Amino acid sequence: MSRTTTMTVRLSGALSDFVAANVGENGSYENISEYVRDLIRRDKERAEQATFDRLKAELTLAFAAPETSYRPLTAAEIIARNRD
Repeated sequence: MSRTTTMTVRLSGALSDFVAANVGENGSYENISEYVRDLIRRDKERAEQATFDRLKAELTLAFAAPETSYRPLTAAEIIARNRD
């Protein structure tokens, strides 16, 4: 089930002017809410991409490691390691 949240944001000066320039007849967005939703979506995508890039880097290192660096672990050892 989707939830709607109403937020109030106060901007002044240069930030307010910047938003106004991006909204309305001459801007890319019809209204401020549309602009803010797009900013949040982009930030969410950026955060997800950063997480994916970190995981990819760790996996690249793991797959590049020599076989001799691996050793079998029990489930208990893995759980203990992940608690730390």
